[in-house]
Amino acid sequence: MRKSMDVNNINPFLQSTIKIFESVTQIKITVGKPFLAQFEFPNPVYTITVGIVGEMKGQAVLSMDVDVAKDIASKMMFGMPIEEMDDMACSALNELSNMIMGNTATIFSTQGKIIDITPPITMVGQNLKMQSDISPIAVPLLLDGKEYFTLYVCVYEV
Repeated sequence: MRKSMDVNNINPFLQSTIKIFESVTQIKITVGKPFLAQFEFPNPVYTITVGIVGEMKGQAVLSMDVDVAKDIASKMMFGMPIEEMDDMACSALNELSNMIMGNTATIFSTQGKIIDITPPITMVGQNLKMQSDISPIAVPLLLDGKEYFTLYVCVYEV
């Protein structure tokens, strides 16, 4: 049986993603229209999944094209060219996800909801399909009006 998610719990994830991403990369992003999604990625994709535990349970997933992942990692490393997603580039993106989700936990704590995060898990591939007991809400984050990466949130309150 699928758990239901309170859409009001999306805002802390979104606020943190925008604030931390823009601070770290100096890239201004805007929010696209959220939608109920499936975890299906037919095209080459780079995903970072962080588990949420405590008074809320579930996952938050950042997904992006591999070239976007390289671009973000390059910006995080002060413009160093990234030719492939090596350990250093992956570590930079994992740290970005830790910063975003740590800030999300802080926002929730100010609302009286105590959560913790798990270490990030990265997947790279094509034709990926993931499954969750919670239907994910996808929020596209746009650069110049085009989807740059997507935040998937699938959490429920305990």
